[in-house]
Amino acid sequence: MPEVPDETEELRAALEASGRRPTRQREEIFAFLRRSDQHPTAEQVFEAVRRSIPSLSLATVYNALEALVDGGLVIKLPSVEGSARYDARTEGHYHLRCLRSGAVQDLPTPYAPGLIDALDPELVGRLGRRGFRVTGYRFEVVGYFDGDPAPGGDDQPVRGD
Repeated sequence: MPEVPDETEELRAALEASGRRPTRQREEIFAFLRRSDQHPTAEQVFEAVRRSIPSLSLATVYNALEALVDGGLVIKLPSVEGSARYDARTEGHYHLRCLRSGAVQDLPTPYAPGLIDALDPELVGRLGRRGFRVTGYRFEVVGYFDGDPAPGGDDQPVRGD
């Protein structure tokens, strides 16, 4: 059975393949993201990792995160409402997002690679004819955590977002 590369080797190979070099900062940031069950913002990564690297700057964190994204080691989860979040779990999976706090968590449901075809078998073809090439999809359930009411005190689900 082939040996599974360790985290450091995976990091080195992916960074070098994307034209980057491994650094202590990138190693620490990647290790933190791999250990995290949350999807932290760059600022949260900075606060956590500077405990082990006190001289770390926020700019270095942003640069390291972009290098990890470029290397395919981390997924950047953009947000219209606030800061992007980062996820070291790169295999297909879904998320839930709190619309008030912006917190993102993995959705505990199996990933379905054929979900687009199940929803609309002709969608990819129609989009292709419009000049849009589908490369994947993201599915995110949005709402509010208990004790975190919707704006205006209305806890009713939001439809059509």
